[in-house]
Amino acid sequence: MLLIYEPEIDCSGLHPSSRGNRGFFLIALKVIEETIPYHARDYFSPFSDCRVGDATMALRTAGSVLVVFLWSVAVVLGQYGWSVTYTTQSICVLKGSTVELSCSIRYPSGTVTSTYWFTKWGTGVEPEDLGQNPEYAGRLEYHGDKKNGHNLRITDLRERDSATYKFRFITDQTGGKYTGDPGVTLSVTALQVKVTYSTWPNWVTITCITTCTLTGNPTYIWYKNGQHLDESTSPQYKDPVSSNYEDSYSCAVKGHEDLHSPAVCVQGQSCNRVTYTKRRICVLKGSTVDISCTYVGYYSTTSTFWFRSDKSTPEDLTTDPGYTGRVKYTGTYRCPFTLRITDLREEDSAEYRFTFKTDNFEWGHSFPGTTLSVTGLQVKVTPAAEGQKTLTCITTCTLTDNPTYIWYKNGQRLDEPTSQQYSSNMLVVWDSSVNIYSCAVEGHEGLHSPEVCFQVKVTLNSFQCIRH
Repeated sequence: MLLIYEPEIDCSGLHPSSRGNRGFFLIALKVIEETIPYHARDYFSPFSDCRVGDATMALRTAGSVLVVFLWSVAVVLGQYGWSVTYTTQSICVLKGSTVELSCSIRYPSGTVTSTYWFTKWGTGVEPEDLGQNPEYAGRLEYHGDKKNGHNLRITDLRERDSATYKFRFITDQTGGKYTGDPGVTLSVTALQVKVTYSTWPNWVTITCITTCTLTGNPTYIWYKNGQHLDESTSPQYKDPVSSNYEDSYSCAVKGHEDLHSPAVCVQGQSCNRVTYTKRRICVLKGSTVDISCTYVGYYSTTSTFWFRSDKSTPEDLTTDPGYTGRVKYTGTYRCPFTLRITDLREEDSAEYRFTFKTDNFEWGHSFPGTTLSVTGLQVKVTPAAEGQKTLTCITTCTLTDNPTYIWYKNGQRLDEPTSQQYSSNMLVVWDSSVNIYSCAVEGHEGLHSPEVCFQVKVTLNSFQCIRH
């Protein structure tokens, strides 16, 4: 948008100009009122007395013409003390990865009382805070302060997370609500491989396809039959080595190797390949986990086994002393082949890969597998309103499958079937009396967190716990 005004027009609320110089230029400019968001128009009161019916104003200054580009409403509103500035306005990232959206704010006076990010805003109602959306449960983190920066971190991204994210803040002043436009457009994409086979010359062209252009000029990694092949900044790679119909290819992005594309055959569907059911799993210490994949071998397999990627040489887990009595394989060819580990320990956290052999072939050991994280439960205590504490059941990773949490008070389970109050990982309590709290996850009630309490309860020979 451009604004041009002439001093003879009654725009006393705007910039006054000199009147003695005849070397003036006049430039006509159209101001489209509809381009200004409705919630922002109240801040344009200094223009209210100007002749804007014909959508033009002239601006004349001594010996020069002042031309102002209003690239965004945020710039204009910044003049009146209100603005939201986003670090970026669009970003494209991989499905399963983590993204951080950030912005900074300005406001004329008062104190910020509420801040949140949202993607949906119905007519006549306040936008829905993403923190209240069950689709994002366990995957959101807010960072920052109420005066300057505000960051939203989303983990385990899904393709349906693709949307425009906007930041909104509210102050304690009358009418002190503001939403930052245009927001940040987030696009989430998976990787797919397109294979083009040429018989003359005999090579394969592999293209790593995404539905949007990945942010940050990534480096692509190429795999052939599960073995690391090459790296390139181009999403296309030509393999000059002779390829056969039993070969398969896959691609990944450096730094996100576990989010690789499915392996694709050069021709047909009977090539050598491995497909993992899940790329990441987070489970409780002491529980049992199933890690599975499907595999296809062009020739009859002679051996199959799982191994940890952090070992210098692949070692069958069934022969690893650290897993004695805790590992079992189930499954058959072309069906899910499952690794089951029982009585999980934190040191079991690792990346697990599968390999198979035939008489003249072995699936590559460098192909990323499934990353397992093992965590315990802890109760974190933070201040809330006066006389209250917020209890949060925390883990070192986001538990798989969005579990239901259970809270215990003085050894008794807190339950209200008609309320969600006791099924989330947060609980607000009064700390005016001696109470002991712990948390657990439904289905694993025996693996609850250590207890916490707010007052020391001393007996003749012992005490129970320390006040938070």
